[in-house]
Amino acid sequence: MSSFMSISHSWGARDIAFTFGFNPPSPAATCNQRTGVWKSPEAAVAQNFHLPMRSLEVKNRTSVDDIKGLRLITAIKTPYLPDGRFDLEAYDALMNIQIMNGAQGVIVGGTTGEGHLMSWDEHIMLIGHTVNCFGSSIKVIGNTGSNSTREAIHASEQGFAVGMHAALHINPYYGKTSLQGMISHFETVLSMGPTIIYNVPSRTGQDIPPTVISKISGNSNMAGVKECVGNDRIREYVDGGMAIWSGNDDECHEARWAYGAVGVISVTSNLVPGLMYELMFKGKNTLLNSKVMPLVKWLFGEPNPIGLNTALAQLGVIRPVFRLPYVPLPVAKRIEFVRIVEAIGREHFVGDGDVEVLDDDEFVLVGRY
Repeated sequence: MSSFMSISHSWGARDIAFTFGFNPPSPAATCNQRTGVWKSPEAAVAQNFHLPMRSLEVKNRTSVDDIKGLRLITAIKTPYLPDGRFDLEAYDALMNIQIMNGAQGVIVGGTTGEGHLMSWDEHIMLIGHTVNCFGSSIKVIGNTGSNSTREAIHASEQGFAVGMHAALHINPYYGKTSLQGMISHFETVLSMGPTIIYNVPSRTGQDIPPTVISKISGNSNMAGVKECVGNDRIREYVDGGMAIWSGNDDECHEARWAYGAVGVISVTSNLVPGLMYELMFKGKNTLLNSKVMPLVKWLFGEPNPIGLNTALAQLGVIRPVFRLPYVPLPVAKRIEFVRIVEAIGREHFVGDGDVEVLDDDEFVLVGRY
């Protein structure tokens, strides 16, 4: 036996306690001989003592460069059971379809995945589930952003602890903040691991201007920006050497081939992942892009993910269950979707069954779950 092993083997609880500065426990539970009453041992409590985590111990550690090269990232839908809990069987099937059709990454619990309707426990569980089941085949990017820096820190710590490859962070919404406040918020969360910044003023009510992105762009964990303002903004960032993803499915083809975007973080790829793969990988194809546009326009006629939820239900890929406040599109729009599927070709859409027009009473709306 080596001397190291001999020394470590000979250490007892009191030696370790002395080394790290906390009170040792009682050696064992005791029993008062006179009364026969059992007394539990005292717990050893180490105050503010943490061993540093080595990088090799961090599950699925990935580099920022691995994230920067992802061309097709799907903002994955979260399906539900009739009581409003996650339908993990349907979720796993949808994930497998994405992987088989070339998606390189997924956003878990984003706007499309309805992270804002989840508790943080649900949120982190779903990230961990995705990592454990699919993390070796696809990059898992957890939406751990919040309008509260404290919540964003805590969620990101947990997300990286369960193995997500990168975080998606939005700027503080509703309450908003100053430009310096944005910088401080992002610098805080960027310290935790590879991160994509998400700019979508239509939802947050506040643009992340280039001056803010410029301030944080030098951070070693800054993977890039999901940009929804438009392709001129994308070009500005690309010219500065940044990795940018289009956040607008209707503009992503031009963003990729004319403005230099790495690719897209897509809602539409939930439905037609193979076609979105072609648009991102196979060169400029205006004919295919035009073919997909009626679907994209239909999807975003109401706030996302209302259209997507309705579409996946009619394709039989998920149960027709909505967590309120989302409700299905009206029947006229449901009929229109069937016609769009027929025009593009059912074989390009996820799922194996026929596309159907569901009746109003087939949808389940859940307020408590």
